[in-house]
Amino acid sequence: MSEVVGYARVSSFGQSLDIQQDKLKAFGCTKIFAEKRSGKQADSRPELQACLVFLREGDTLVITKLDRMARSVLDLAKIAELLNKKGVALKVLDQAIDTKTSEGRLMFSLLGAFAQFENDIRAERQADGIAKAKQKGVAFGRKRALTPEQCSRIRTLREEEKFSVPQLAERFNVGPATIYRALGVHGPDTSTSS
Repeated sequence: MSEVVGYARVSSFGQSLDIQQDKLKAFGCTKIFAEKRSGKQADSRPELQACLVFLREGDTLVITKLDRMARSVLDLAKIAELLNKKGVALKVLDQAIDTKTSEGRLMFSLLGAFAQFENDIRAERQADGIAKAKQKGVAFGRKRALTPEQCSRIRTLREEEKFSVPQLAERFNVGPATIYRALGVHGPDTSTSS
């Protein structure tokens, strides 16, 4: 048997859930998940996650406003996609959205398109930012473990004083792979005695 399930959220402990819960009960919700928690991502809200797991095909999820469930268009699109896969309808009371109707489904399709657009713009901006930073000489990735001077010293110790790779690794406080890279060797070198 399908259920009408409510979800209510406020972002701080000083706020009250009463108004949302009263509206959800008046609509006929038989079970209500509620939490006092902020969070931009849905996965940082345990009651929302529990609600999404609880919902079954044919159920209806009821919320008072879209921003109670999702904090961004992208977040909303992810949740809407999950609800759609599970065969769960969404009803938003204050904004008159109901995915059981063709208008409600259209609204969600548009929101999904906006979410993808927002994601594409963010990725494009990020790529532009990285390109500009590289032009200015900003280095990306992990900081080098050894300076060029240390690499030179490692090669000298290895060639002239016959230090082993483990001895060099211990002396420079790095792993053996870092020593091999400093020596320009890809793996254990057995040509030089330890």
